[in-house]
Amino acid sequence: MKPSRAPRATAPVSVAVLTLVLAVYPAPSAAARTAPGAGAAAVAAAAPDPVVFVHGWNSDDSIWATMAGRFRTDGWPAGRLFQWSYPTGQSNATTAAGLAAEIDRVLAATGAAKVDLVTHSMGSLSSRHYLKSLAGAAKVDAWVSLAGPNHGTNTAYLCGGASCADMRPRSPFLTALNTGDETPGATRYATWRSPCDLVVSPQSTVVLTGAVNHVTPCLQHTAFPTDKAVYEQVRAHIG
Repeated sequence: MKPSRAPRATAPVSVAVLTLVLAVYPAPSAAARTAPGAGAAAVAAAAPDPVVFVHGWNSDDSIWATMAGRFRTDGWPAGRLFQWSYPTGQSNATTAAGLAAEIDRVLAATGAAKVDLVTHSMGSLSSRHYLKSLAGAAKVDAWVSLAGPNHGTNTAYLCGGASCADMRPRSPFLTALNTGDETPGATRYATWRSPCDLVVSPQSTVVLTGAVNHVTPCLQHTAFPTDKAVYEQVRAHIG
């Protein structure tokens, strides 16, 4: 039978040691004790705005793989990048309603106050309808249009369906979209167009009053989402 051990004497803690401990690990403030979600809110505020990517006609979310990858390489968390997809044959107003629901979902999931929207081609139109007619400007910090047919494109006469009808110059959808302020709210708007884009015609259709309008070197319509120089300008715009 092992002999029982005498209880170990506890050394007294000096005042100097206590002072050091309190200096390194101060007691939480009253605000921190009463607001358990404050830390998460601070993290959400410090992170970049979530980026929602919106593709164009007869396309899907895979066109953003290169650009989203570059954002991740440059430090954007994967959980702040959302490649959204939708049926491209439906009207742009219907797509805008779906985009509104997606943005609400993203804001709820991330705790962010606003998103940045990066759009290509026809994606510019549904997102603009969201900003102008569905109170979206209050939820979008920066908006990007890559080769967007903002005032219509003549090539839309070559395809059918509701979305193509929307893209035709002077269509009822575009007339309403471009009446009054083309860049409403406090959202920061920017567009990119190329002299070699044969899909968006005329080239001037991309330009919006109140936006920062860029002209790229010779790029084909589908090259905008993968071009490195365009990515760097987009990244600088959304900040």
